Amino acid sequence: MYNALVQKDDQFEGIFYAAIKTTGIFCRPTCTARKPKEENVEYYASPKEALAYGYRPCKICTPLTNKGETPEWLKTILEEVQTNPQLRIKDGDLIARGIDPARIRRWFKKHHNMTFQAYLRALRINNAFGQIKQGEKVVTSAFDNGFDSLSGFADSFKNLTGFSPSDSTHENIVTITRITTPLGPMVAGATEEGICLLEFTDRRMLETQISRLKKYLKAEFVPGVHPLFNSLEKQLNAYFNGELKKFDLPLVLPGSDFQKKVWQVLAQIPYGETRSYKQQAVAFGNSKAIRAIAKANGDNRIAIIIPCHRVIGAKGEMVGYGGGVWRKQWMLQLEFKNK
Repeated sequence: MYNALVQKDDQFEGIFYAAIKTTGIFCRPTCTARKPKEENVEYYASPKEALAYGYRPCKICTPLTNKGETPEWLKTILEEVQTNPQLRIKDGDLIARGIDPARIRRWFKKHHNMTFQAYLRALRINNAFGQIKQGEKVVTSAFDNGFDSLSGFADSFKNLTGFSPSDSTHENIVTITRITTPLGPMVAGATEEGICLLEFTDRRMLETQISRLKKYLKAEFVPGVHPLFNSLEKQLNAYFNGELKKFDLPLVLPGSDFQKKVWQVLAQIPYGETRSYKQQAVAFGNSKAIRAIAKANGDNRIAIIIPCHRVIGAKGEMVGYGGGVWRKQWMLQLEFKNK
């Protein structure tokens, strides 16, 4: 753990918290502050434990917040634009609020891979898409969402979605958002039918999974607000607090018949229990299909809810988790503790 602290190893994020005896402060493993001597460090499994022993949270790495959590200076603006997607906020408006436009641009490029203005434009287009889908006229939805001209709206709409506004009634988009958790930020996606994506943002092959989803659903991914996201975030918070053992959300699971059956078997593994790949193959009905089933596990796009983290090696070893073995171990420990 001391080596992880010195190396700022993010694989230990959420696994331990380092408390510094000489300063009375506790930190994340990834804290950028000057590192103490090894003999001056104690380790705790949670911020709650560190606080109970009298340590104060570090102001640099803020260990009481989730990794990647939206900073306080940005929360009010995000709440405003998510509540009112038509809202337009220019650089002058940001400066009037005491926020440097360059600072907010950097944050959005890092966490959303787009600028703040591009994010606002995507929210407005997503909202317009929903209005048109419900029967609103294109011209009305364009001006209702703050676009100055119909041609500019049409160009922006098509550049983002791949189709023209008038085609919205028979096209689809996947609305995406970012959710922070104790194990790092996740990206969630939803269609009109349900949740189709939930993955850690640093998951291996995430871009490949998104590309496959786009083909399956014939839809582009657009940031926005969705009725299911509030329920998803509440249920995830309850899960990570050890208060929820079974999720209750509609899911969209495009894939082959084989994959769908594998995911169905995965979803039946009880909270706080594990299965080996062989046991999963037996439950599937084909004890010789271990490798194919393991591959289908890896193709699961809805982490935690479809609990591929509950599948382990034949000897109990932590293997094969796209979100990182350390996350798998963390979630299993959480479930064993609260079973």
